[in-house]
Parts: sequence; C-alpha cells; structure tokens
Amino acid sequence: MALTLIVLSGFYEPARHAIHYADKLAQAVHAQVVLLHVNRASLLDPYELVGAVGEKYHRQELAGQSDTVVALHQLARSLHVPAAVEMATDLLPDIARELATRYAPALFVLGQPDADHPDYAGMTAMCAELLRAGHYPVLTVPTTTPTTHPPHRFLIAADREPFVLGAAAQALRPMLAQLGTGGVVVAHVSDGVEDDDGCATALRAVRASGLVDFTHPELRGYLDSDYAEGVLTATQEVAADLVITLARQRSFMSDLFHRSITARLVEQCPVPVLVLPTAAEVPQDASDASDASSKTEA
Repeated sequence: MALTLIVLSGFYEPARHAIHYADKLAQAVHAQVVLLHVNRASLLDPYELVGAVGEKYHRQELAGQSDTVVALHQLARSLHVPAAVEMATDLLPDIARELATRYAPALFVLGQPDADHPDYAGMTAMCAELLRAGHYPVLTVPTTTPTTHPPHRFLIAADREPFVLGAAAQALRPMLAQLGTGGVVVAHVSDGVEDDDGCATALRAVRASGLVDFTHPELRGYLDSDYAEGVLTATQEVAADLVITLARQRSFMSDLFHRSITARLVEQCPVPVLVLPTAAEVPQDASDASDASSKTEA
C-alpha cells in the first residue's frame, strides 16, 4: 500500500505551508495526500456531552461547512499527487484511529504552532498531543521550511535506552531510506559530563531498531543541561533538514518530562520534526544484548 500523508488543512499560512510541503514530500516518495479539516481537537466528543440534541447540532455544523468542502476539493485538485478530502468537526481519538486504519500506512502532517496564528497554534498543539498519545507518527512543519525539495539530511535524537519501532513507525522506514541521501547523524545530549559510552549506546540502540539500516550514521555528542536546547544546537550544527525524535510509552512522570521535550521541539525547531512512536516494550533479548555489549566495550 502507498503511504498516505494526512495533512491538517486550512487556508491560513501554517496549514497552507504544511500542505505544500506534504505535496512535495509525497511526490518524492510516491505517496498520496489527504486534506483533513477539523474545527477542534478533543479527547471527548462535545456533541455527546449535550445529550440527544448533540447529533442534530453536529449535522448542522457539518452542513454549514459546504463552502469549505468545495474550496478544499479545489485545493486538492491543484496538488501534484492524488489527494482526497476528509471533514470532521472534531479530531477525536476514534476519528484519528479510523483515519489511520483506513489510510494505512499513514503519517499525520501538521503545521508548526505559530504565535501569529493563535487559534491554529492551540488546535495544532492539541492535535499533536492527541496523535502522540495515540501512538501515530506525526510530522510538524515550520512555515520557514522550503517547499522546493524534500528533506535529505536527518538528525536522530537518541539516548541510552534501546527501543523497538511501533508498527506505524516501521511503515515509514522505506520513506526514510529513500529520502536520507544527505546522511544521518545520531545526536546524544548529556548533562554536565561528556559521556562517550552513552553516545555509543545511543548509536547501538538506533542501529538495533532498524530505523536507519540503509546507511551508517555519524555519531555526535552534545553537552547541555537542557535536552531540547542540545537537540536544537545539534540541528543547526549538522545542517539537518529533518529531526527525528522518539515517542516512548513510559511511566506517568517520565512521560510528562519527555512529552514536554517533544512539545518544545515541535514548537521551536527551525526544521520539520518527525515524531515516531515506539512499541510498548523492548524484547528482553534485545535489551540484554545492548547491556552485554556496553559492558564488553567498557
């Protein structure tokens, strides 16, 4: 099945830029595009909260968007790849799941939250969090990103922990292999002390995952007490045009910490950020092998 880029769509600059970027990316990897328009993002259906009249109000809201549907179809016809339109009043967990299943393999594409467009920024931030929690791959695109060419030089933010890509992320490996002609850098950020062993373990974790088995990544370490700042510094230094970060399934407190790092990268990174979900658990043999290798090399 061909990859589908599901783009959070609209007619203001952050959304329009994301659509044009997705169009160029889809051309490069022979994917299709879905223009998804939503008014809100929520964990709960607001229409279910108002009882029996909710469905009536829902139909009225959708009926009031007939001109938007026409305009989106016109926009879809202007793209260079096959494109469809999907309308929903609210991006709900069930809606995201249904879209991801129907268009699998799928990558959700969002414009980077922009302070000049606060309504879109708020909705995009909520969409990104909802999709991250649902373990879907998400690509965020700043408005400053060129739309004349797809990304080709990747920075992977990695730490010591071994990981296994989730099924949805595994499906993106052919796309990354096709695009990554400019090289891949694995960046390990440590706090307070240079950690060569941590760098090497991070590289081993990336290699063992199969994420970049199409190339031999370069390894670089960075010192910064602020992990997100370290990644941003690495992005600029290696001239990456795509940052790849991992969304692990963690304990509640650990999840809050790593979620805040991902949110900062999504909001502040000057190049697109690809958030890849990992599987819930790493197979014990993979973890043991990583630990044994670290001890052998020590």
